[in-house]
Amino acid sequence: MTKRTLLPFLLLALLAGCFSLKQSPQKISYYSLEYELAMEIGTRNPKLPLPCVIRVERFQTAPFYDTAKIVFQEEAFERDAYFYHRWWAKPGDIVSYFLARDMKAAGAFQAVFSFDKGLPASYRVEGVVDEFFEQDKGSIREAVLSVSITLLAEDEPDVTQQILLQKIYSARETCTHKTPKALAEAMSRAMQQISGRVINDICLMLA
Repeated sequence: MTKRTLLPFLLLALLAGCFSLKQSPQKISYYSLEYELAMEIGTRNPKLPLPCVIRVERFQTAPFYDTAKIVFQEEAFERDAYFYHRWWAKPGDIVSYFLARDMKAAGAFQAVFSFDKGLPASYRVEGVVDEFFEQDKGSIREAVLSVSITLLAEDEPDVTQQILLQKIYSARETCTHKTPKALAEAMSRAMQQISGRVINDICLMLA
């Protein structure tokens, strides 16, 4: 074999060696919220469940956090996001799912449906996730969650009477470690806290 015919084989072998040295792409880790359900409210109040059918709509998300990437803040007016650490879904879907789940488990209402059921309801809950991020302050990391909730009467013809409740719910929980998993745990505690307050307020409004 001449040098001219050998050259292409040498080039191929060299390229193959270069490709084999490349590292495989880093794995993306996905996180969700996990927390225990509170005791059924209906078991503590003989007036419950209320004769109400509630539909929880899919929540909107503020543009700064409308992504599955985990957003964090280290400096004022700045936002950044981890590339290899993400939520399983966008914050609007996460918060509306867990609120609907908790409302069902509370046993305080005749029925609770999520937005994808398409069933008639007497009331609906709309929401906007205003904040859903990790805030870093020196050595302290906090999960920050803020949600705007609106409760509306479905069968009320007077638009000025449709809105029964409109309120912003906020919570901050400190991360026990500087890891995405610790953030997910802290955000779970924040969601549990807000969910309980929302359910309690809706019960008081409709009772």
